[in-house]
Amino acid sequence: MQRKQFIKGIAFSLLVPSVILSACEEKAKGAAATAKKQTYTCPMHPQIVRNEPGTCPICGMDLVPFDKNNPDESLQLSESQQALANITTTTIGAGELSNFTQLNGRLAINPEATEYISSRVPGRIEVLFVKETGVPVSAGQPLYKIYSEQLATLQQEYLVASAQAAQFPGDKQFQQIFQASRQKLLLYDMTEAQLRQIITSQKTNPYVTYAAPISGVVAELSVTEGGYIGEGGTIMRLENYQNLWVEADVYPSETGNVKVGQKVKVVIPGWEDQPQNMTIQLISPALQTGSQVTQIRGTIPNPNHQWQPGLQAFVLLPSKSKGDTLTLPVDAVIREEKGMHVWIEEEKGKYVPRKVTTGMETPNQVEITSGLEAGDKVVITGAYLLYSEFILKKGKNPIAEA
Repeated sequence: MQRKQFIKGIAFSLLVPSVILSACEEKAKGAAATAKKQTYTCPMHPQIVRNEPGTCPICGMDLVPFDKNNPDESLQLSESQQALANITTTTIGAGELSNFTQLNGRLAINPEATEYISSRVPGRIEVLFVKETGVPVSAGQPLYKIYSEQLATLQQEYLVASAQAAQFPGDKQFQQIFQASRQKLLLYDMTEAQLRQIITSQKTNPYVTYAAPISGVVAELSVTEGGYIGEGGTIMRLENYQNLWVEADVYPSETGNVKVGQKVKVVIPGWEDQPQNMTIQLISPALQTGSQVTQIRGTIPNPNHQWQPGLQAFVLLPSKSKGDTLTLPVDAVIREEKGMHVWIEEEKGKYVPRKVTTGMETPNQVEITSGLEAGDKVVITGAYLLYSEFILKKGKNPIAEA
């Protein structure tokens, strides 16, 4: 009996170390398997997950390692990383959002600021002081000198009437004749100074110089030196570009949103930082020939004559407006097939994704209808880099589980 117990004790003492050793080996194998189980994904296509290195079957990029079991949904960036990624934030708040319909238009000459210089008397153009188009002139600047026998005759009548009125100051008839002859010369665009010169010199002068009535640019020249011109003949055309017309095309379906007196904004490409306010002055009652659009028109100032007729212009016609809405810059919202999200800065350098839904949108702003509250600190530049960094580190979509 004692012998049997002795044999059992020896067998048990030999078996225990082997069991312990086997358990340790199994534990080591499990730990090794766990340590070796590394997953890889594509930075551009997070749906591609592999247990070994390789390339993405969609884009061919090298797969990168990631820890898909990490429950932390935030990204932590240092100050240098924030500066490198150009991360900026804003505190979202309620405001007004206005949408616009962009109408194609163009700048045009304002005919109200155009002056046609025509001859009041027949004669010969003795001197042209401006001989080419495109030359700017100022009001009062001499434009041309004309030789006119008709003016010489009228000046002679004026001298006679002046002498009679001076000799018989009490005779009303002579005074009336004098005033009539004087008024006739003024109607022929002679100046008060020229009339005084005639009286002072007691001589007629068939050569009369005419000056510019307005400031502007010589847009057209219709005569040459030495040429004869009849009464009423056009000599030149002056255009003033201080104010310009804006003509924009409107489809019939949009005319319901337009009315005379309405305030709109005008943007000139290349001068987007100088939008101009314009009041609609005219809505054309008929469609343009050969097209299905009508026109609206207004006037804008042209500071420093920096714009020329013919330049393209965009008229921003208000179409929708909402008040007391949460809005963000368009680039702050990341859009993808799984939805839309933004990045919230929970604390300095710590960013988390937040799923949102949007509403009305303009070229620069978008309405946030759910997902955010006033006071949230939202990333407005660098959001896409955070999105890429999240996929690279986590190997999944930021809102995959949202």
